[in-house]
Amino acid sequence: MNRTIRAAVCSVAVAGLALGLSSCSEAVDQVDKAVNETYEVTYEVTGKSIDSIDFHGGRGKAMEPKIESVSKPELPWKKTVTLRGIMPAAVMPVAADPEGSQVTCKIIYKGEVIEEQSTEGLVTAGGCTAESPIAK
Repeated sequence: MNRTIRAAVCSVAVAGLALGLSSCSEAVDQVDKAVNETYEVTYEVTGKSIDSIDFHGGRGKAMEPKIESVSKPELPWKKTVTLRGIMPAAVMPVAADPEGSQVTCKIIYKGEVIEEQSTEGLVTAGGCTAESPIAK
């Protein structure tokens, strides 16, 4: 009788381990897919006296994106980029003007504004950062 119970317990344990490994494998597959999946966002910057705009343009690693820059951009400025995986969308305009400057930035994903910020002052360093929609 003990041998029968032990065999049953072993069968349940092996089945549980197999199920657990299967679930683990599915989680790894989902992470791999999310890391390699791409998405597009559009950055929009408007305002007055903007000296430069830094943004994530899709280069570099997901958690160490390469910052791209535009100096003395023509306003309104708009740029569509393709990002990968969990890389956050980010745009950071910088403005300086003794008479006051204004900055508004937007991040648009699939036609919807997912982040918007506005600021003003003599020296303004604003920015918008949005979590990757793939990471959600």
